Amino acid sequence: MNKSDLIDQIAKDAAITKAQATAAVNSFLDATATSLAKGDSLVLVGFGTFSVTKRAARKGRNPRTKEEINIPAKKVVKFKAGSELSKTVAK
Repeated sequence: MNKSDLIDQIAKDAAITKAQATAAVNSFLDATATSLAKGDSLVLVGFGTFSVTKRAARKGRNPRTKEEINIPAKKVVKFKAGSELSKTVAK
């Protein structure tokens, strides 16, 4: 499922227009990105938790040249599935 499929499904399930569903999905995505950029987490009980963690700098290796390279530290987004989502997927 891609973003347009999701919008179609939301519009159908909620009996709203595709324009309204698009606005809702875009608002959710913007709010999620803004929250994560601030360092906050987003908890959707039963579905899962989005959070930001720091990945430490480390040494890596260029697979072509076998030369050692430095990989800088960065922040990454993590998702941990909630219990209801895990049960649904496991069926």
